[in-house]
Amino acid sequence: MGRNIWISTSMVALLWCGAAQAQQAETPAQDEAATALDEVVVTAERRTRNLQTTPIAAAVLTGEQLQDKGVVTIDQLQFSMPSVTVQNSGQGNSFNVRGIGKTENSSSIGVGVITYRDGVAVFPAYFQNEPFYDIQGLELLRGPQGTFAGQNATGGAVFITERNPDLSGVNGYVTGQFGSYDNVRLQGAVNLPLSDTFAVRLAFNREERDSFYDVIQGAPSTGNTPGEYEGESYRASVLWQPSEALRVLWKNDYNRIDLGGYPTTPLAATDGLFNLRWNGPALAEDETFRSVLNISYQFDNGLTFRSVTGYQEGTTAVRADLDGTATLPFESRIKAEQRLWSQEFNLISPDTGRLSWILGAYYQDDLITFPPGQFSTSQYLSPTLPLLIHITLQGENPKTTAAAFGQISYDLTDSLELQVGARYSRSTVENDAVSAIPELALAISQNDRVEEDKVTGKIALNWTLDSDNFLYGFVATGYKAGGLNGPNILGAPPGPFEGEEVTDFELGWKSTLFDGRVRTQLGAYYNIYKNFQVIVGDPVVPTITTISNVAGDTYIYGLEASAQGRFGALAFDAGLSLSQSELGDFFAVDPRGPLTGGCNPETGPASTNCVNVGGNSQTYAPEMTLSLGVEYDFMVGGGRLTPRVDYSHISETWGTIFANPARGDRLEPRDIVNAQLTWEPSDGAWRVQAYGTNVFDEEYIGAVKSGQRYAAPPRQYGVRLTRTF
Repeated sequence: MGRNIWISTSMVALLWCGAAQAQQAETPAQDEAATALDEVVVTAERRTRNLQTTPIAAAVLTGEQLQDKGVVTIDQLQFSMPSVTVQNSGQGNSFNVRGIGKTENSSSIGVGVITYRDGVAVFPAYFQNEPFYDIQGLELLRGPQGTFAGQNATGGAVFITERNPDLSGVNGYVTGQFGSYDNVRLQGAVNLPLSDTFAVRLAFNREERDSFYDVIQGAPSTGNTPGEYEGESYRASVLWQPSEALRVLWKNDYNRIDLGGYPTTPLAATDGLFNLRWNGPALAEDETFRSVLNISYQFDNGLTFRSVTGYQEGTTAVRADLDGTATLPFESRIKAEQRLWSQEFNLISPDTGRLSWILGAYYQDDLITFPPGQFSTSQYLSPTLPLLIHITLQGENPKTTAAAFGQISYDLTDSLELQVGARYSRSTVENDAVSAIPELALAISQNDRVEEDKVTGKIALNWTLDSDNFLYGFVATGYKAGGLNGPNILGAPPGPFEGEEVTDFELGWKSTLFDGRVRTQLGAYYNIYKNFQVIVGDPVVPTITTISNVAGDTYIYGLEASAQGRFGALAFDAGLSLSQSELGDFFAVDPRGPLTGGCNPETGPASTNCVNVGGNSQTYAPEMTLSLGVEYDFMVGGGRLTPRVDYSHISETWGTIFANPARGDRLEPRDIVNAQLTWEPSDGAWRVQAYGTNVFDEEYIGAVKSGQRYAAPPRQYGVRLTRTF
């Protein structure tokens, strides 16, 4: 009944927009097809610059391009950009760029690739499923971003900008989507100028979808099917611009995402990826709120002051069958809360003259709480003693970061520019927690604190060869903060791990060809990591992970190339990456096998299950990624008909540092094709799209975590109707 009411409401909304008074604006369908590409800009370095003359490896997509490529969540970016992989494991997606990111869901370790929304760094541990809706644009920067993004950006950073209110007039859109697996999605936005200086923009997104999975044995004790999706998101934005100099922007986002449960199967299962055996509970729900206040003021001399204040809070709840069978009684019941304050100040010089500069200060206060009685996992005491026990955890994990940063750009000549940037960071991490086994009346407490100071930076030399060619080379450093492993009552004692350092050497060439019809970006990088952080499941308690540092240097290096082109009605884009990675010497115990004696991380011994992973590839670091998109505009029926096809190849990867194919570590290559057919009338008021994702229904493992495998989404298809006004 609820779904029928929602569909009826959706159709009423669409019909209302069809009858509404629309502002008629010319669209490309009215004019001749564009003969050159539009300029692409990046704003991640706190000022707006042309991508083709900025010394960073980056990919930029507008909100419309995201929709055309079928990208509605962050994990789908891996099919549209080079060097990107995303391991979707429910609430804790692992985003990796050039093989650097995160491999297990843990609040103890930084992410490696940090995500910003409207200038604020979002939660680094969980809450990764916020949908893309009413998006202005997305910028993905590859490589360490030690100056502007700071720590936890050793692999890169993602900057998402949501649509801002404007003073131009009433405008907006509404979109209805209907697809396979009973997928229904409704989203929209309206911009309301309330005066000459004040405007409000309201946006929303609602979506439901049945599960991709079938429970072939047993049933979740909670009655639902793991993998069902229900999400709702709402945004209210306010713009106050009393003068050309002062601009105040306030955005507020609420999200509730219900995934129905973690649909996992054991690595050794032979039933198929979408067949589940289940006898435990099933729940996976996130609820988040974010508020961002952005104030900028430009002085008469062109100097700009900018303040970005962020407040975020979120709750994640998980109830899962840990063993992936309908017979064993292992399960988890976890609830965690997170609160994050952040403040950034910038002072930005005018972008005129030979010298320009940026100064900044940043502070972040992060608190993760595990409430009493809300964290429990069950398992046998040992493989030889089948006594069911429950391991509980409660406590707090507060973290702070304070930083000062700056960058200077100086034109040595009319064509040669020198850039120097640096960032000083100070971080603190605390653990105040208790872990217990009630059945054995055992408990262990932890009350530890670590502090770190670090300076990172970048030196770049940029050469504008001519108006169509830009060359750059730089050396940059990045840092992922150290921290504390949590209390593990049956495993290794809690202890600190050190910060991870990276030195990045890069060369790049950006070119514009054929009178602006083609743009290319070529780059090479060589990264040296010291104290590389790895996450390994505990051999006694596999659901608990331990972070350690690799003693030897770890190397990651490669080549990247991308291109965009438009020749009249034909448009295309392509991306390619080739890379190699090699872990330094490090001995670890594979938690999926027996422990046959001690295992020192630096010296071994290399016994049956204490192995040296040195020389192995980094997890989720494919040697090759390839993406290609092609579209063509046909002017038919008083409008524009545009078929588009996107192809993506990601070569084989390893799901753990042990790289053991016999234990399911090898993830097969995948070749994914997405397709879309769009029709727009000449007035541009309507847009109808038929879409298909993974159109050849390739079945593959998307992620491996804690001894379980997660299936990637199967083929999906449907129609999407958009009305703009």
